[in-house]
Amino acid sequence: MPDPAVPLESLETFGHGLDHPEGICVAPDGRLYVGGEGGQVYRVDDDGSITEVASTGGFMLGLAADGEGRVYAIDNGAKCVWRIDPDRGTTERWAEGPPGRPFATPNWGAFDEAGNYYLSDSGSWGGANGCIWRIPPGGGPELWSEQVANFPNGLALAADWSRLYVLESLPGAFVEVPIEADGSAGGRRLLCDLDPAVPDGVALAEDGGFYIACYRPDTVYRWHPDDGLSVVADDPRGTVLAAPTNIAFTGTNNEVMVVPNIGRWHLTRFPAGARGVPLAYPTRNVLGS
Repeated sequence: MPDPAVPLESLETFGHGLDHPEGICVAPDGRLYVGGEGGQVYRVDDDGSITEVASTGGFMLGLAADGEGRVYAIDNGAKCVWRIDPDRGTTERWAEGPPGRPFATPNWGAFDEAGNYYLSDSGSWGGANGCIWRIPPGGGPELWSEQVANFPNGLALAADWSRLYVLESLPGAFVEVPIEADGSAGGRRLLCDLDPAVPDGVALAEDGGFYIACYRPDTVYRWHPDDGLSVVADDPRGTVLAAPTNIAFTGTNNEVMVVPNIGRWHLTRFPAGARGVPLAYPTRNVLGS
């Protein structure tokens, strides 16, 4: 049986003063980065102190990191993925849609162990025209799947890299897509119907559970193939959890959950009750640059 929900008074807020944060990632050295709605990328330390490491003037959505600690920041304003080196202070345009098909609503990205980068492109709200792109090491974006079309949003890779898990926001659903031996996409399979919630971000735990942050309601769910859907944390007032969008495991043992709140100006932190699956951090050699 799933653990009871974390009491509202046990949810810790920190990192106050962020600009409606949404994207989040943890670098291999444990440093936490989040994005802002004005194109900012912030580093947030454990004590809640904030450092703005870059700004593009766009609108930052999903973040991911590589083995060098560089941050791959999806900018829905510029319709591209930036590669940002927080230590050197450099910003470069790393990926954009191919000629004739620019990204529509680039949203969330994640690396696999081979350095392939999977990018959700949500399309238009209610348009059922989203897709998933795949960017191989050293290559450009390739259209990977158009079956996940209902505003594909947050995504995560299976621990054995055999499947891509995706949240669709409208109607709300949690789905999986097998990654075939040749790297192509298999068929979409529904795992959990989440409608009328608006799921946004997902993180995978070692016990096989998935932690799902929802833009609406102000709730973090856990879904497990054995236990079904349960509430991990909930805020009926929408102040401690306020449109929690993406989600990440942090901490020394990867057992602390952090969610950004695009509805306010802070992050929320609480014990996850599980350990997160280690993420892939491809090196510069694997990525080719």
